[in-house]
Amino acid sequence: MAGYLSETDFVMVEEGFSTRDLLEELTLGASQATTGDVAAFFVADLGAVVRRHFCFLKCLPRVRPFYTVKCNSSPGVLKVLAELGLGFSCANKAEMELVQRIGIPAGKIIYANPCKQIAQIKYAAKHGVRLLSFDNELELAKVVKSHPSAKMVLHIAAEDSPSHLSFKFGASLKSCRHLLENAKRSHMEVVGVSFHVGTGCPDLQAYTQSIADARLVFEMGTELGHRMHILDLGGGFPGLEGAKVRFEEICSVINSALDLYFPEGCGVDILAELGRYYVTSAFTLAVSIIAKKEVLLDQPGREEESGSTPKTIVYHLGEGVYGIFNSVLFDNTCPTPILQKKSSMEQPRYSSSLWGPVVDGCDCIAEGLWLPQLHVGDWLVFENMGAYTVGMGSLLEGAQTCRVTYAMSRVAWEALRGQLLPAEQDEDTEGMCKPLSCGWEITDTLCVGPVFTPASIM
Repeated sequence: MAGYLSETDFVMVEEGFSTRDLLEELTLGASQATTGDVAAFFVADLGAVVRRHFCFLKCLPRVRPFYTVKCNSSPGVLKVLAELGLGFSCANKAEMELVQRIGIPAGKIIYANPCKQIAQIKYAAKHGVRLLSFDNELELAKVVKSHPSAKMVLHIAAEDSPSHLSFKFGASLKSCRHLLENAKRSHMEVVGVSFHVGTGCPDLQAYTQSIADARLVFEMGTELGHRMHILDLGGGFPGLEGAKVRFEEICSVINSALDLYFPEGCGVDILAELGRYYVTSAFTLAVSIIAKKEVLLDQPGREEESGSTPKTIVYHLGEGVYGIFNSVLFDNTCPTPILQKKSSMEQPRYSSSLWGPVVDGCDCIAEGLWLPQLHVGDWLVFENMGAYTVGMGSLLEGAQTCRVTYAMSRVAWEALRGQLLPAEQDEDTEGMCKPLSCGWEITDTLCVGPVFTPASIM
């Protein structure tokens, strides 16, 4: 093992004991605590992250994964992904500092923000981060002045993608030659092309078109004397099995396009930047009810199951949309709670809504729920809460950081320990993808699949 993650970083879950059991123990402990200052916490199954990684390697064997740090920057996630050999895609100085603090070498970091502050470009230069992206002349000029030894990746617009990202970020095909010529005149080396179709892109052909466009830009760059050798497929990969477009479907389209436009042996290092894919399903949130209010409904002739006057119950939780539940605002999600305490089917259900702790009409987590009578101090559980919930900070001043308890099964730990060879490589093979073992029956049993060890991308 590379030594990023140790057994002291997580709770070892033995056979017959699940992370859900661990969560129940922790909620019981929090309920019995005399201070009562824990209103929410996460349980993170690092074994789920390991399983997602093996699935990625099976579906996209030619692609080297880089983790998008902004998605979830919790230490356990960064350490387990570092142990698995991933590179890291950083958007700012804080993220570069964070991954380098746990020992990630600069050669495994890409500063993949096409809108960078000059001070942060200088930070990248000082700390050896050389791979940077750009999509316009002004961004190129900033890097030429502040980081002349950088290697640039030209970020192109995903023209067929419905994502708003194509409008905000990415150079159009017709502007690429001009940008490549500018870079050549400025003695700045462009080494590759990147794109991003956007999260949840429903049109699979957007991947095919973007890869085809990247091929054209590669040819432009090579013609102008740039040593083009990196293709970055960006992100947008789903984090849940039930997504509208399945991960396996996306991979099939990508593999076909790569075979056509960047066939094996062409000398191009293919990367992808994944965030939600790795962490969404790994995190479960427990959050307590901190207040409640019963509101009688003035609807003559209508009665609840109990025969009493109809009412709706408003529950206030210890977290809201200005913190962990920000996906309600940004992604239009409707989180569905699981009751931590089991209820019988005979218990009456009441019209209920969940709100955050802020006295604000926008801090609504979920409405239209039918729940049994709950009480202050009861806990609700929300699954699939790993993306853009941890390390994001709260929009509320003085809000506490939510604690994360990491867990991993012994089976996953043994698989992780056995799947990496020492990271030493000689100069000739630095940065190349190396399959270290084989066997693809990994989804259920965590048998080890081919694992890449990207020592460097430069």
